[in-house]
Amino acid sequence: MAKLIIRGGRPLRGRVRVGGRKNSAVAVLPATLLADGVSTLENLPSIDDVRVYADILGGLGCDVQIATAASGNGTITVNPAGFSPLAVPHDVTKRLRASYYLLGVLLARCGRAEVPLPGGCDIGLRPIDQHLKGFRALGADVVIEHGMVRATAPALAGASIYLDVVSVGATINIMLAATLAEGTTVIENAAKEPHVVDLANYLNAAGARVQGAGTDVIRIRGVERLNGCTHSIIPDEIEAATYMIAAAATRGDVLVENVIPKHLDPVVAKLHEAGADIEEEGDVLRLKMNGRPRAVNVKTLPYPGFPTDAQQPMTVLLSLAEGTSIVTESIWESRFKHVDELKRMGTSIRVEGRTAIIEGVERLTGAPVRATDLRAGAALVVAALAAEGETEITGIELVDRGYERVLEKLNGLGADVAREE
Repeated sequence: MAKLIIRGGRPLRGRVRVGGRKNSAVAVLPATLLADGVSTLENLPSIDDVRVYADILGGLGCDVQIATAASGNGTITVNPAGFSPLAVPHDVTKRLRASYYLLGVLLARCGRAEVPLPGGCDIGLRPIDQHLKGFRALGADVVIEHGMVRATAPALAGASIYLDVVSVGATINIMLAATLAEGTTVIENAAKEPHVVDLANYLNAAGARVQGAGTDVIRIRGVERLNGCTHSIIPDEIEAATYMIAAAATRGDVLVENVIPKHLDPVVAKLHEAGADIEEEGDVLRLKMNGRPRAVNVKTLPYPGFPTDAQQPMTVLLSLAEGTSIVTESIWESRFKHVDELKRMGTSIRVEGRTAIIEGVERLTGAPVRATDLRAGAALVVAALAAEGETEITGIELVDRGYERVLEKLNGLGADVAREE
């Protein structure tokens, strides 16, 4: 177990560079198994989920090399020449949700897949029924037994698949499986998230034929083989949003670099509404906050709506706002676990089902708290930075899953943060 010790009350000031998008990296990494040659991924985030996936690929016989530049940008090279379709070990896959992308990849490449049910953060019921529906439509036999998902398909064939609910994971998994299938696959009611587009860009660079990514209808024309290629992972807008929210909560002035501003539109809109001054210049967003934030209402929605992954840090900012805010979580039913921990720091939040009613307070105070999941941990970091006194956050290894070099980046902005293992 690791913990952060944060002495709060200091406005964040300076520049921070955002790393590669976590959710893109963990989708593109397994996709490299579909290629016959070497793939190089640039702008790779230095996070635990990436390291876990690298271990999985290495365990399957791939030659995986990771390099980190002085700037912090990472590069990974994956050579699948030694790939062997072994069963994926449970002790590794339980550490991250995105392990289920191996199902689509192994089905496409080997005609069979055996992967443990995925792990990841406990933020509510996260069924994979839409994934399995897609695989079956492509011609696979799928069963779940003894905690394993087993899928077999002598040959995958293109099909029309309508997703009953918008699912990022199912959209990506079906894309992966359909890339080498015979014929054309059409995914309707597909997810539009930027990392869906990023995966499609990697696949197309490797020789796939994917059209419509970023819309609700995606068409994949199967090809016989993919080649290795070089691809740069898009910036992580959730990391960017977290630093912007932290700057607002501490009434600071921060330039967030290496962003795609369009991806942050819903977050920027709510921060503007809360009273932040935000300027855009190229791939840089500058946030300045003078005085106490204003109360706003937030409802999480699939992209391009307000992202569920930014909801927990945003809840912290609104707990300091003047007035009453209402946050509605429409994606996951258990994404208010951080509220009990925030109450230790002096917040006034009442949760009713999927809605949090937040009465803003003038200040927070430091306290011992525990991260319950990745984004809850990020929310506690934001709260600790804004609070008076010292806060100890345990379970910080959960934050390491999705945020790179937290200590270095925060202290570079003038925070007082230490880490104890």
